[in-house]
Amino acid sequence: MDIETVVQRLQLERLYADYAHCLDADQLEHWPDFFTEDCFYRVTSAENFEAGLPLGLIYATSRSMLKDRVSALREANIYEPQRYRHLVSSLRVVGEDPGGLDAEANVLVVRTMQDGEMTIFATGRYVDRVVPDGANWKFARKEVVLDSRQIDTLLAIPI
Repeated sequence: MDIETVVQRLQLERLYADYAHCLDADQLEHWPDFFTEDCFYRVTSAENFEAGLPLGLIYATSRSMLKDRVSALREANIYEPQRYRHLVSSLRVVGEDPGGLDAEANVLVVRTMQDGEMTIFATGRYVDRVVPDGANWKFARKEVVLDSRQIDTLLAIPI
């Protein structure tokens, strides 16, 4: 493995770690900064993803839409206080071209409610397109493909 590949891998690991920590620390106002202006973000079931269906529990086609989602979470939506803990693993690059990389990673989200109850909230994978942004990377496309087709109706915070 050459030094350029090692550096690229470390940068991607940092992107995914920083993304998870941003969500887990409830720093949602910074969440859109991980994306390009004309990004695509969707949370969907594996069944819909594999069938090529466009359905999404969360669906956004720009950074502005992500910012609107955060504003709605902070100002308009009412939901029980909760915390997420993202465990992201098995990051791998599955494609590469001069414009960026296609990457996948496993994700497990544990949700802790205000009363302390913890549950496995979601399992699945990230199917992403990452593009260079100066010395860093950003998500041009992030699809959260959930293993279960039964999704808790309390899906409020991005995954």
